Amino acid sequence: MLDWQNIDTVFLDMDGTLLDLHFDNHFWLEHVPLRYAEARGLDPEVAKHDLLERYRDIEGTLDWYCIDHWSRELGLDIAILKQEVDHLIAVHPHVIELLELLAKRGIRRVLVTNAHQKALALKLSKTQLGGHFEQIVCAHDLKLAKESPGFWSLVQDLVPFSLDRTLFIDDSPSVLHAARAFGFRWLIAVLQPDSRRPARQLEGFQSIHSFSELLPGLRSI
Repeated sequence: MLDWQNIDTVFLDMDGTLLDLHFDNHFWLEHVPLRYAEARGLDPEVAKHDLLERYRDIEGTLDWYCIDHWSRELGLDIAILKQEVDHLIAVHPHVIELLELLAKRGIRRVLVTNAHQKALALKLSKTQLGGHFEQIVCAHDLKLAKESPGFWSLVQDLVPFSLDRTLFIDDSPSVLHAARAFGFRWLIAVLQPDSRRPARQLEGFQSIHSFSELLPGLRSI
């Protein structure tokens, strides 16, 4: 699938790629609407419909991913609400094996995430993934979402990398398209970001259902 001999850096997304997106889907589609309904005295389904519209209005922007934005907008402490269901945070199968094998092969590992700093801290604390990366890039520190033009230029200033020798793995089509437009040679799409939902079809990108698919080629170098 990949020419690992010509890859010296791997950028990895977090939510839906390394971590099961079930946590985020449950949190934003079920838990937040429930707490919002309780706080406002609304029917839960009415609250859910209202929130889905508000999510869609800013989807793909940095505010969409921002805990502080939603705390202000909804009058809820989103960081505290995340802790109420943090038992659902889970690492996808074979992720640790992949990260350890990359380290053994001398391939630099960089986490690149749209997650807000508070969400990032919670998830790294729960999963202990932080020690598996040489660097971590948070879009909120750069003040641009990964989908935005200009994002990867900022990353390149922060973490110099070669477009021809860097693999980027993500589950978001819009993020992958932005990375392709920037000139990445190696891109992989994750087809089942949420383990409780069916795998998707995503045309135009090399794709995987599981990180186990990458291990044989990496072991062979």
